[in-house]
Amino acid sequence: MTHSGTPTAYAVSPDSGEHWTAEGAWQVAPGLWRIPLPLPMDGLRAINVYVMETDEGLTLVDGGWAIPVARELLEKCLAQIGAGFGDIRRFLVTHVHRDHFTLATVLGHEVGAEIALGRGEEPALDMLNNVDQITESPFLAVLRSSGALEVAEQWAAGAGDDPPPPKSDWQYPTRWMEGDHTIQVGHRTVEAVHTPGHTPGHFVFADRAEGVLFAGDHVLPTITPSIGFTVPPDDQPLGHFMASLTRVRQLPDLRILPAHGPVAASTHARVDELLAHHDTRLEQCRAALTAGPATAHDVAGHLGWTRHEHRYDSLDPFSRGMAAMETKAHLDLLVARGEATSEPHEDGVRYTRVAS
Repeated sequence: MTHSGTPTAYAVSPDSGEHWTAEGAWQVAPGLWRIPLPLPMDGLRAINVYVMETDEGLTLVDGGWAIPVARELLEKCLAQIGAGFGDIRRFLVTHVHRDHFTLATVLGHEVGAEIALGRGEEPALDMLNNVDQITESPFLAVLRSSGALEVAEQWAAGAGDDPPPPKSDWQYPTRWMEGDHTIQVGHRTVEAVHTPGHTPGHFVFADRAEGVLFAGDHVLPTITPSIGFTVPPDDQPLGHFMASLTRVRQLPDLRILPAHGPVAASTHARVDELLAHHDTRLEQCRAALTAGPATAHDVAGHLGWTRHEHRYDSLDPFSRGMAAMETKAHLDLLVARGEATSEPHEDGVRYTRVAS
């Protein structure tokens, strides 16, 4: 995971002059507001929901996590700009993860607003709407193939800790977004750009006239998005992510309006950092294979994790699982590029470096 500049935990956003999670409706540009909503976890702490005002009502980019405290705060912050839930006409959801999608789909269906989501997220929603038919988490198979057998057991043991979310959290969108297209939001022409990688159906939204990119989790200013943590599993999440970064780099240089973290100045600068980070990571993975065949779990043990370069074996079980799956994504890209080979074994897929 790469970090840029000030750590997320201390980052001040220029629109508010306060920590990026500070409560409020913060004006990013005329008729455009950023509202941070709380998350029920210690890590990311908040998600930024963006509100575009038009004469016909509001369009929101992402909706937050469907928990009472987030819903109440969204209502309070909309009131600060003289609006309410009844003014919402559309949700543009960057991707299906619950901190982005669930409050959007719950509120959208309540108030009759359009809910737009990338078509690539349909398999995940199909699974989430039939969770009672699933015998075990699909992530466990990925962890086992990564060689993280103990982590898979720990994840399986903790699977019953939290009750499943209500089906209302996973209602289908009213419109599926497919391919790149433009969306008219009042006077704004917003370009919807398909950016698979973090999830298969991830979209970002570019407003060239305003000079901003609603970046979702694709381009985050202080951290990298998780790669390889998708259901159903993607065969080349890192390859898709890096290709999507290259597509965003081809847009004009825009201000980053991220889902997590402060508003940032340059998509070009941050995309360059993210691509360089993953190139470095790929080289580290190649180097780790020099000693011979290894699983993703083995290779992850050679890498540093988080801003502080923590050892893999010092991470908590959830973070170790995420690290193993992300390492697997890097190794699978090396295989796709012909720089490594892979062979399944009972203790996980083993990767072998191809001599150059």
